[in-house]
Amino acid sequence: MADAEIIDGKAFAEKLRFRIATATEIIKEQYNKSPGLAVVLVGEDPASEVYVRNKKKQTIECGMTSFEHKLTNEVSQTELLDLIQKLNADDRVDGILVQLPLPEHIDPQAVLDAINPEKDVDGFHVVNAGKLATGGDALVPCTPLGCLLMLKDYFGDLSGKNAVVVGRSNIVGKPMAALLTRESCTVTIAHSRTKDLPSVCKSADILIAAVGKAEMVRGDWVNNETVVIDVGINRIPAPERGEGKMRLVGDVNFEEVKQNAKAITPVPGGVGPMTIAVLLRNTIQAACQRRGWDLPNL
Repeated sequence: MADAEIIDGKAFAEKLRFRIATATEIIKEQYNKSPGLAVVLVGEDPASEVYVRNKKKQTIECGMTSFEHKLTNEVSQTELLDLIQKLNADDRVDGILVQLPLPEHIDPQAVLDAINPEKDVDGFHVVNAGKLATGGDALVPCTPLGCLLMLKDYFGDLSGKNAVVVGRSNIVGKPMAALLTRESCTVTIAHSRTKDLPSVCKSADILIAAVGKAEMVRGDWVNNETVVIDVGINRIPAPERGEGKMRLVGDVNFEEVKQNAKAITPVPGGVGPMTIAVLLRNTIQAACQRRGWDLPNL
């Protein structure tokens, strides 16, 4: 049997950014305004700094306005909440994203709850989570929405598919299950305590691996009709690259699973590139919903 088809998230994200740039031009022509995204970074975490820099670059490349706020590790929770209130009140800002993780002395839930739900482009506010869970119109977390867009591009219609989501986090697992349920999939949320997890996974037409454990899903956990979306990003030692070197792997053992599955996303280059593109998509959605504008086709 031939190896699984590779679902190229990098190429898909590039197409999505092109549509976002086109939509931004339409908004500028019709309303003489540019959607604005504010990103708040607390501290000097190297990975977060790279991520924020990429967000700013892609925001500007898509014709949108970028507002960047860098705060020191010593900033108080009160000061951070004051900044969020200013961004909530700033009409130029359509989306607000506070980069996680935050320093230990700051309660992340209090910060996320302070963001105006209409500007919550991460989709983490309890109002948006509740709307998604109950079938309402909500801003959706970027990673699960990115997964859904790739699945719809691959399958077309998802109705009737048997989907297994491994992982039950508020950031990926639960919203992913809600999105798949909306598409009329039959959804199982599995996790570390699921009995006979390999068999549950092997029954899936769609398998979403979002458990945060490196290469946990093995080759015999899938069948030849399974489409695998690997959300995991894990750093593991890579002695073949030299002492102390690391490499990125997903929650799926890629080399094993690609021999059995129908299609699979790689790590890196699968789900990861979609996250920022969907963040920009959410910013346009937030701008249009908040202002009563017509939403261009994305």
